[in-house]
Amino acid sequence: MPGTTPEPPARASWENGWAPDTSRTPGTRRLWLAGALAVATIVACVTSIALMDNGPDGPSQSSGDPSASASASGPGLISYATPSVTKGTTTPAGTSGSPSAKTGTSAASDPHESAAGGSGNSKSPAAQTSSPGHAKPSATYRSVRSVNYPDRYWHVSGGLVKLDPIASSAARRDATFTVVKGLADASCYSFATAGGTYLRHRDFLLRSERDDGSALFKQDATFCPRTSSYPGAVMLESVNYPGRYLRHQNFQLKLDPYQQSDLYRADSAFRLVSGIA
Repeated sequence: MPGTTPEPPARASWENGWAPDTSRTPGTRRLWLAGALAVATIVACVTSIALMDNGPDGPSQSSGDPSASASASGPGLISYATPSVTKGTTTPAGTSGSPSAKTGTSAASDPHESAAGGSGNSKSPAAQTSSPGHAKPSATYRSVRSVNYPDRYWHVSGGLVKLDPIASSAARRDATFTVVKGLADASCYSFATAGGTYLRHRDFLLRSERDDGSALFKQDATFCPRTSSYPGAVMLESVNYPGRYLRHQNFQLKLDPYQQSDLYRADSAFRLVSGIA
């Protein structure tokens, strides 16, 4: 019977004309890929570290200096300072009963003070620690006019100082004073009359008397200006009775303790104007 022709045996590659590449070491491609991956990983790490080093710093530690923190972040904390007043001379400290000690009483409730455009502070007029510069007289001769009775002036009558309307030339002379440095405190005021006397308080009434050279007289005749709740006006505090201010009552000038009332603030507010003599 006819026999099957067997398939020719597979020939080796070299028998087909193919020969392996002997110019490259086996596994070289894998080594190149692994090397490239390693290089890429190293580059990525270096880049990441560089970015972290050059990035924005974290919050710096506080140096404990509030002003330094304020300058770095903008305006600093609000400063609750004393009310704005014109710079002048430093005045004597008041007693515990004076307005300067009453820090919890609001003067903003005074409608006149609000109208005057006050600074909104809660201290009474004597709480100002500096004499108002506008109160310092610019001329030698001054007359003192009431705020709530603008047609009346300080007027020496019968040895006492009263609040009177001025009609005659003699009255004008008795209502004009020479404002000098305080006899007991140069930062305050003393009022000299044309007759050579001074205004001083005695028994808490304002009088015109001649200087007897005593320390008591000098203190009684010295008054320190304080900021009033009325624009352009001052309150006059006794240098030896801190907390007591000159005010008119029944048109008589007297020394009274400070009171938290609109009437007191009006009665104790005066404007130093040019002499009317």
